[in-house]
Amino acid sequence: MSGSYDDSVGVEVSSDSFWEVGNYKRTVKRIDDGHRLCNDLMNCIHERARIEKVYAQQLTEWAKRWKQLVEKGPQYGTVERAWCAFMSEAEKVSELHLEVKGSLMNEDFEKIKNWQKEAFHKQMMGGFKETKEAEDGFRKAQKPWAKKLKEVEAAKKAYHAACKEEKLAISRETNSKADPALNPEQLKKLQDKVEKSKQDVLKTKEKYEKSLKELDNATPQYMENMEQVFEQCQQFEEKRLRFFREVLLEVQKHLDLSNVASYKNIYRDLEQNIKSADAVEDLRWFRANQGPGMSMNWPQFEEWSADLNRTLSRREKKKASDGVTLTGINQTGDQSSQPNKHSSVSSYEKNQSYPTDWSDEESNNPFSSTDANGDTNPFDEDASPAMEVRVRALYDYEGQEQDELSFKAGDELTKMENEDEQGWCKGRLDNGQVGLYPANYVEPIQ
Repeated sequence: MSGSYDDSVGVEVSSDSFWEVGNYKRTVKRIDDGHRLCNDLMNCIHERARIEKVYAQQLTEWAKRWKQLVEKGPQYGTVERAWCAFMSEAEKVSELHLEVKGSLMNEDFEKIKNWQKEAFHKQMMGGFKETKEAEDGFRKAQKPWAKKLKEVEAAKKAYHAACKEEKLAISRETNSKADPALNPEQLKKLQDKVEKSKQDVLKTKEKYEKSLKELDNATPQYMENMEQVFEQCQQFEEKRLRFFREVLLEVQKHLDLSNVASYKNIYRDLEQNIKSADAVEDLRWFRANQGPGMSMNWPQFEEWSADLNRTLSRREKKKASDGVTLTGINQTGDQSSQPNKHSSVSSYEKNQSYPTDWSDEESNNPFSSTDANGDTNPFDEDASPAMEVRVRALYDYEGQEQDELSFKAGDELTKMENEDEQGWCKGRLDNGQVGLYPANYVEPIQ
């Protein structure tokens, strides 16, 4: 017999049993599947880490945008703080999800990658060393039994062919007895054929039974050898399954923020901030700072003074306000101990056109038809406009007071008055809002 035995040639697989020749390949394939499953698990974790990162970024962007909107909006007091607490929650949760992303990639992903590298060893010619060892082990265990199985199949085929030939010879002999045209010599040949076919049946049957007996005798050793290789594959697979279970538990711990103390504290603080919102307190603050509780410089008779009558620019008044003592002022209303809302001006307030800190010397006094310089009432529709020039903003500017404009670089507006001594101009936005702006923040449109 040739030494280059092929266990897959000439053998019909009669079932899907592991013991059939070649069916061990499913167990061998499981090793390659294990390597691929490591890649799949790493990809799975990598995608989840990317989701955690994107979610964290979206939370941060959401918190930043809405924090600005709320702070610049008309909401005030304790309810404002309760509302802003949601943005603080988002920022803190964003940090936790970034930590989750880091744990998934730096710990879980790397752990699988390192384990895969240690468990599977690539060969120069391709494939894995563990796969080749399992394949060689099964082939060696199956080869002797598979060889005897081939002999059994060949003996069975010869026996069945002999039985078929015997049946055909007997049929011919029976038919010849009824044929008078056949001579005795021909009849003798047919009878000899029947006798020979019977002897062939006996010989092939004996050989068939003998090969089956030899196969049965080899089966226990075959099963033992196959079991031994199979158990080695089982042990290798058991390590992978246990490792996967361990990694998945670690992933679960990293994803489960409900057991993180800082996560629980976030929502405890959020609840406290919301519950601390006090409508009565907010109404009291608004009354004192925006309503009847505000102090008022009620008009009083004042003697004429050259110094006080001098027209000052907006910025000069602001700087001189700390050092000027006015007489004849009657203040009423309660003074609130609570500080005013944050210094940033809300979008709601910026859109209001009402003037502040006016006096009868100012050009924007809505209650006087003319001022000391003879300017007309800004509410008078027949007032003739001054020299107006279109200008373009060079930089972004956020108004710091209610009488100041806000604009972005590239926006166009109309300059209504020239620059004063403090470097400020009066202008009008395209939406009709009038106010002051730094002169060096714009340039004339050519």
